[in-house]
Amino acid sequence: MRTNRSNGLAVILIALGALILLGKLSPLLGTVLGGLFGILFAVAMVALGYYGIRRGNAFFGWIVLIFGILSLISKLAWLIVPAIGIGIIIYGVSLLRGKNHGY
Repeated sequence: MRTNRSNGLAVILIALGALILLGKLSPLLGTVLGGLFGILFAVAMVALGYYGIRRGNAFFGWIVLIFGILSLISKLAWLIVPAIGIGIIIYGVSLLRGKNHGY
């Protein structure tokens, strides 16, 4: 009977191979799957960074957390930038309406 170490290595190799195949097949599956993996990877980096900080390895935890946040912001820029634009428009309209108020 094999040890658990070789079973763990086998599972890691299978998962790595599946990710490689999904990466190569993503043009066939559409760009949605590739974008989803990018967002999931960024979220995983944020979670691992937070976990590292909580476990006492603050230096590397903060590095992974910051890279994860920056990656997540870049992946969600298509959503964040229009939200900022809408927020600026709403704030400008509220400033125009609120000229006579004594806030």
